[in-house]
Amino acid sequence: MQDHSETDTRAANILESSGPIQLKEHVVEIVSDAGEGAQTAGQSFGAISARMGNGVWTVEIIPAEVEPPPRTAAGASGIRIRIGSFYITNPGNGADLIVAFNEQALLGRLEGGHLKKSCMILLENKWRTHSNPAISQQYIETYDRLVGEGYKIVELPLEAECLKYTDRPQRGKNMFVLGVLSSIYTRELDIARKQITYAFRKKGQKVIDVNVKLLEGGYAWAQGNVDLRYEVPSTGNTDPQIVTNGNVATGLGVIASGMDICAMYPITPATSASHYLSEVFEDAGGIVHQAEDEIAACAFAIGSSYAGKCAVTITSGPGRALKTELIGLAVMAEIPLVLVNVQRGGPSTGLPTKVEQGDLMSAIFGEPGDAPKIVIAPATIEDCFYSVITARKIAETFRTVVMVLSDANLATGQQPFTRPSFNKEWLAPPIDQSPIPAGTKPYDWDPNTGLSRRFIPGQPGGMHTVTGLAHTQEAKVAYGPGVNQSGCDHRSLKLAAFQKTLKTPTVFGGDEGDLLLVGWGSTKGSIEEAVTNMREAGLKVSSLHLKFLNPLASGIKEILQRFKKVICVEINYSDDISHPMINEDNRRYSSLAWLLRARYLVDVDSWSNVQGQPIKPGEIEDMIRDQFDKSGK
Repeated sequence: MQDHSETDTRAANILESSGPIQLKEHVVEIVSDAGEGAQTAGQSFGAISARMGNGVWTVEIIPAEVEPPPRTAAGASGIRIRIGSFYITNPGNGADLIVAFNEQALLGRLEGGHLKKSCMILLENKWRTHSNPAISQQYIETYDRLVGEGYKIVELPLEAECLKYTDRPQRGKNMFVLGVLSSIYTRELDIARKQITYAFRKKGQKVIDVNVKLLEGGYAWAQGNVDLRYEVPSTGNTDPQIVTNGNVATGLGVIASGMDICAMYPITPATSASHYLSEVFEDAGGIVHQAEDEIAACAFAIGSSYAGKCAVTITSGPGRALKTELIGLAVMAEIPLVLVNVQRGGPSTGLPTKVEQGDLMSAIFGEPGDAPKIVIAPATIEDCFYSVITARKIAETFRTVVMVLSDANLATGQQPFTRPSFNKEWLAPPIDQSPIPAGTKPYDWDPNTGLSRRFIPGQPGGMHTVTGLAHTQEAKVAYGPGVNQSGCDHRSLKLAAFQKTLKTPTVFGGDEGDLLLVGWGSTKGSIEEAVTNMREAGLKVSSLHLKFLNPLASGIKEILQRFKKVICVEINYSDDISHPMINEDNRRYSSLAWLLRARYLVDVDSWSNVQGQPIKPGEIEDMIRDQFDKSGK
């Protein structure tokens, strides 16, 4: 992949510069062994930058194992922070600067292709004189190799410096590094102090004081020892903002939606949404129920919704699979349910800490029999907030299951967005507990929409049987040839009625052209940045991003037909057509490509991977160039 940063040349000569260099954007990484606080440092750096008016996007670097061996490339833990003088929508391309707590974690990022050739390296130097000769030799060989390849390295005496402020340097390096980065990027120390106070507010003033001293120590050390200064101007946005990750935004959306029951079982990478709700939900009148397993969590949520509330259950792919039978029950009994699925790599246990978009087909088609449900996918961290509010309204209006497909990229990434202003229309109306009119049936389906009145337990005249078996409009179990057909017809009509309310999605770029990229979920920012860059280069490429995936809005087929070629860009599996075993007869397409091909009978291609990493804009740009090269444009 090519380098795509306009700052590379200047960054390569940065040590010769005496003053801050004005930059449009920069990508910073902090990597360490697990448990050394790199993510806390990066999240704090991102929050400080957001407070100073920068656009920010962070993405966590999480090893697959809970406690991987230390000093291994595969065990690197950390975070990427992209800051800019504009609204940031994705983690960017190669890193411009990396802070590494050991050289093996650094090698993991280098060999993974995550660093630019001009990347500045700040490297913990305690390993150079380590008592174990093998470790010392590893460090020296890596250092010499990277210098020989042209990388500029600044060695950081992290442990020696941190010992001046704490007798536990292993737990203090991250805040010292935060101070170093605050100096390099001309962050305001007072804002950094406030951020540390907030981050450690639950641990007491003594912990806050130590971490502030480490911050100040890192800042002072960098001022005296690192001839490296950047300045990234503010976006100029003066609207009040919040800075949070997608899981917290999801939790905020649950509260704002008026839902007051969340039933869950811990599962990576969804758990932090439930942790956040556990801290604050009770203050808003809500309850978090941690069930004994995923099945029980779904059953509890359905029972709560049946009793008159609309409940949410939050999980990831394997948990969603366990909930399958109960999702079918909610569809059959027409009980509102919101299910948030924070997707991760699969199949089976797969990649628990890595991003993937592999659950689309199972979300739509994954239940036994015909179980129509509505599937939506947030595209940004802000969208995680609003999508849950929308999901609750749809679930109650149409008495159905609504799945919200988030993913690990959104779940752990941080982004500032405009502080939401509360709208009372987000909330559910009061529960109607008035007597049921005589003759009204529990499933009195409207022949045009399939909708029927929702009965609440205890309503006079509303007694009926709730069952997952095929049933009549009177809720009586029946197996006659027309009964199940009628039920399926009316449950499907609800999706048709909902589809009539959807607006045709807007094309990003030109309304017609040579190439259209179609995406969904967290790929939006990378796709649109790549499209913007390629259009500036004169290529007729556009993109279409879909939020509602089942049902699909009207007008999509007509959009696809206006382009000479259509490619879906996704983080799920598709076959490589260049492989000698693969041809058009046996090729497997990516999930959305399958869906669009089947729905619209349009020739839709796919470009995807399951590497467990967010797709970078530069990777998409390379693919676009390749497509135009093949077509002779």
